[in-house]
Amino acid sequence: MQLLPVNLAYFLEVARTGSVTEAAHALNVAPSAISRQIAKLESGIGVPLFARHPRGMTLTEAGSRLLAHARRTETESTTLVEELRTGRGAEARSVAVACSEGFARRLVPRAIAGFRREHPDVAFRVDVVARQEATRRVVEGLADVAVTYTMGPQHDVRVECAVVVPVAAIVPLGHELAGRDRIGLADLCAYPLALASPGTSQRELFDIGAQLEGITVRPALVCDSLAPQYEFVRAGGGLALVGDLGDTEQSAATEGVTYVHVDHPVFRQREAQVQTATGRRPSWSATQFTELLVASLRRDRTA
Repeated sequence: MQLLPVNLAYFLEVARTGSVTEAAHALNVAPSAISRQIAKLESGIGVPLFARHPRGMTLTEAGSRLLAHARRTETESTTLVEELRTGRGAEARSVAVACSEGFARRLVPRAIAGFRREHPDVAFRVDVVARQEATRRVVEGLADVAVTYTMGPQHDVRVECAVVVPVAAIVPLGHELAGRDRIGLADLCAYPLALASPGTSQRELFDIGAQLEGITVRPALVCDSLAPQYEFVRAGGGLALVGDLGDTEQSAATEGVTYVHVDHPVFRQREAQVQTATGRRPSWSATQFTELLVASLRRDRTA
């Protein structure tokens, strides 16, 4: 059952397909009906929502912002209809979490396990995605909450918690740096490195720091997944970097590595954030789980 206004429903389908004709086919209505609704929507708002091209239509900036709103509204409508049909309250719904990989290793699954001990009727979906994608999913209503790294202010989401996360070198057991309390970039770069790809927040800051120090680095391994980096370190290939969420000392024994803090001010520009959507009513379960995530992140960073 569709609770969206007809013009928004038509707008969503045109945005999805990029074509009035394809949208009309998917919705089983006349193309002229869709064109009229889109025109009325644009007239009422006062700005164009699509750029028209010979082979289709693309969203304008205003159209992209309306798309995010429409998707949030669609998600809320679907949830409400399901709750009304089943007679269950919002506490029985599932919670969708979007997070970057560092948070998916321990913080998020441990929080889920703790939450379900108290509320076993709540199910979860966790999507491990890039940091910007995690934020986008919350903005567009595809996730209830995001846990991700950010640099700079965030305008399209509500930041429930923000903490600076130090960076640690992943070092093999018995390595000559293993006994150090902290090291500088020059110490780190004296060894082969496994680094994330350019464009990730950690790599971006590492490259800035290396440039400031006048250090030229050619990574031995470039990989965005943590598992291969850990195995590279354990096998004696070199060192790698990871955000220290406060659990490194606990995990060192089971991971077969040790951790040494990397001391450079450039890494203080990155925050770990718990994000939720603005202007959208969260379910009870999403609200309670967000509070647990915030408490877990803050506790881990002050432990």
